[in-house]
Amino acid sequence: MSERHTEQPKEATPVTQDRHRAVLTSLPFDDTRDFDDASRGFITSLPDVEIHNDRGRVIWSLREYAFLTHEAAPPTVNPSLWRQARLNMNNGLYRVTDRIYQVRGFDISNMTIIEGERGLIIIDPLVSAETARAALDLYVAHRGQRPITAVIYSHSHVDHYGGVKGVIDEADVRAGHVAVIAPDRFLEEITQEQVLVGGPMIRRAQFQFGATLFKGPRGQVDAGLGKVVSRGTVTLIAPTQIIREPVEVHSIDGVEIVFQLTPDTEAKAEMHMYYPGLKALNLAENVTHNLHNIYPIRGAQVRDANAWAKYIDEARDRYASEAEVVFAQHHWPIWGKARIMDYLAKQRDVYKYLHDQTVRLINYGLKATEIAEQLTMPQSLENEWPVRGYYGTLSHNAKSVYQRYIGWYDANPAHLNPLPPSERGAKLIAYMGGEAAAIAKAREDFAGGEYRWVAEIMSEIIFANPANPEARHLAADALEQLGYQAESATWRNAYLQGAYELRNGIPQNLMRAPISADVVRTLTIPLFFDYLAVRLNGLKAEGKHIVINWVFPDLAERYVLNLENCALTYLAGRTADNAHVTVTLARPVLSQLVLQQTTLTDAIHEDTIALDGDGGKLSELFELIDEFRFMFPILEPRQAS
Repeated sequence: MSERHTEQPKEATPVTQDRHRAVLTSLPFDDTRDFDDASRGFITSLPDVEIHNDRGRVIWSLREYAFLTHEAAPPTVNPSLWRQARLNMNNGLYRVTDRIYQVRGFDISNMTIIEGERGLIIIDPLVSAETARAALDLYVAHRGQRPITAVIYSHSHVDHYGGVKGVIDEADVRAGHVAVIAPDRFLEEITQEQVLVGGPMIRRAQFQFGATLFKGPRGQVDAGLGKVVSRGTVTLIAPTQIIREPVEVHSIDGVEIVFQLTPDTEAKAEMHMYYPGLKALNLAENVTHNLHNIYPIRGAQVRDANAWAKYIDEARDRYASEAEVVFAQHHWPIWGKARIMDYLAKQRDVYKYLHDQTVRLINYGLKATEIAEQLTMPQSLENEWPVRGYYGTLSHNAKSVYQRYIGWYDANPAHLNPLPPSERGAKLIAYMGGEAAAIAKAREDFAGGEYRWVAEIMSEIIFANPANPEARHLAADALEQLGYQAESATWRNAYLQGAYELRNGIPQNLMRAPISADVVRTLTIPLFFDYLAVRLNGLKAEGKHIVINWVFPDLAERYVLNLENCALTYLAGRTADNAHVTVTLARPVLSQLVLQQTTLTDAIHEDTIALDGDGGKLSELFELIDEFRFMFPILEPRQAS
């Protein structure tokens, strides 16, 4: 469906407005401590916090969220989410405690700045180089210019490293002037997530964060962790120091830092930091002012809720009794020992409860959807703002724990080999008496507020017949009301993005999945071959056998790449006597090929690639490699190419 005239969102139905009134009476909206904490230590900010790239394009702006100045939630936003969205509007430079500052509201994440003996330690330089530079400039304007002595990445997600070249120069790192510190497996986790399935994750992230939605009471209002992801230049500088032991103590520019690794929590490579001399505990992204994701709806490997709880408990036991402030790389700090201990205990317990009760119900034979429907928050946590589901939810997190232990299959043989969506939709709607009958019944259910069921049944019609306008519009209407009702920012964004695409078509921006040039440059050769292998078109490769030796003189590495039985495999440290061709090139040339800065033909003609043997086999291999397009349809069938 092509994008034409944009259809406008609709108003909240009486059913949705009734639900919002119930929220207002069920949660402690008179508790304003979060608003006090979020504004504490404020020094200054920028007007509207609008940041441009070097071409003048706006890549970050809070001007679009001016509608959030109203205290009362509009009928189209869950009042609890509206509260969180207003809290996330706090922006600027903040003093956390002596020698620790944060810049908040300049991206979805926070940049923490610690004043060392000689200079500054930067923790998590945001998503984009432009926002990180603006954040640092704001600090410098009010605290003075000092050299940066270290950058610390708390974990392997892009909002915690992508802006690094906005605050330091890679030449200074190579010269040894700046240390770059990261947790174990940091680069491996970045490259595997961004490269192998980066495109689908970016497409799905449009639904999670709502970045392509318009900002407003009927559109995107927040992302739970912050407003949205900035749209600037993503960079990466490889770490010079890796934290490998469960607990390591280092003095960085005169600041003692206790690093606590927390693998398989919010990220597979993540770490907490305690600063004993400053009595401050940094919990990265494992403890924020919302229930987090055991599985983010953008897609990722399922995280370990049990380990998550244990690492929070370990940090609480080891460091929190001495800490005077606890903070994270999102949201705002908590001060005072009694409040800190209580805050961490509740964060620990929500993940432990989620894990244990889901596993308990698995042992009773309940399926994932049954567990998600049955599981409720304990009464002692129900009214605690810091564990509300603004980002993760109890529902999809329970399904995630199920997936981690049991997998996708619910053991019902009827679900072992189901029909694909289009065929299933056609059969199901036929059994219901046809599209018209199903739509008529769905309209009755819509009037009764059964939006979940209406959206599901209309989806069946759309996959059977994507050209049915009634089904598309009724599905969009149902998704929209679900979005308006959602307390979770990510659910709201997903529902509203779905409604938009059903009404207006897929946004035609970012048609090719971008991979950060810096990430490409950090690829190991084995990971490059893994990336090549997942792009191999198996149907086109049928019957082909190609053996290629690859030699990288600058790395002193060699590999044998073997295409056989439609599978691409490789062996390291080997050359094959039966190779069709030996390819010799420097590692930077490989990056140029991946980034499409040069073609294979041009590289051969320019002698940056040397071939010994049948060069046609190399060309033949590359002709079998797919070029991924990531703006694929999600709410309707993919058209055959």
